[in-house]
Amino acid sequence: MMRIFLFLATNLAVLVIASITLRLLGVDRYTGTNYGSLLAFCAVFGFAGSLVSLFISKWMAKMSTRTEIISQPRTRHEQWLLQTVEELSREAGIRMPEVGIFPAYEANAFATGWNRNDALVAVSQGLLERFSPDEVKAVLAHEIGHVANGDMVTLALIQGVVNTFVMFFARIFGNFVDKAILKNEDGHGIGYFVATIFAELVLGILASIIVMWFSRKREFKADEAGAQLAGTSAMIGALQRLRSEQDVPVQMPDSLTAFGINGGLKNGLAGLLMSHPPLEERIEALRRRG
Repeated sequence: MMRIFLFLATNLAVLVIASITLRLLGVDRYTGTNYGSLLAFCAVFGFAGSLVSLFISKWMAKMSTRTEIISQPRTRHEQWLLQTVEELSREAGIRMPEVGIFPAYEANAFATGWNRNDALVAVSQGLLERFSPDEVKAVLAHEIGHVANGDMVTLALIQGVVNTFVMFFARIFGNFVDKAILKNEDGHGIGYFVATIFAELVLGILASIIVMWFSRKREFKADEAGAQLAGTSAMIGALQRLRSEQDVPVQMPDSLTAFGINGGLKNGLAGLLMSHPPLEERIEALRRRG
């Protein structure tokens, strides 16, 4: 129920912000041949969704995963967690992020936030219970690597760009089918809407492949950062432990999966839409790195 509410609230915010922006720009209406206005229209909606999600990412993460922020440590484990994140953040050159624990049996962690100095790093209860201190530190270092590299902002911008061009080219294709093929001269007919929806579905899949390719590249970079901060052997050990638990289903919300330590396991064509590369490839990359 909470995820449905968050989804509806986010989309409502996107519509309101996009509508206001379009009116201020004077491009709330466009014709089929006014490609400048069409591109501006698509850019506003394309970036609105990704940027709104970015700015409220911490709030959404806390609500959707039921993450409990550690403001005052109550146990020595929480004290160690805060001290470790503080140490890693200082070494990475970023401000200390908020630190939290979310109730999940799966071994996972995530980082989110709209900029590198206002972030959230959280780990699952299962990870804390089953991983060694060195492995937990390596996982935290991986997430700090995401923050220090600015991956949240970069991925949001890339998503905004691909959203823009998916909408733009889908509408051009719809207009072509409607006017050139169906010879409709009276506004947008049914052919325009059917062709546009079809094009958005096809282009949306291709755009997702591009975004997920970039996300997989970011995982290798975050692993390297984790190895630099916590040690290569510790980072490899954490990934090997994750590999041993691959049968446990990943329960992270889709909006956070790209910044988790574990993105699940899929092969073949489905692997093109995965946010994380296979753990074997990540381990081998760290071994080659030395």
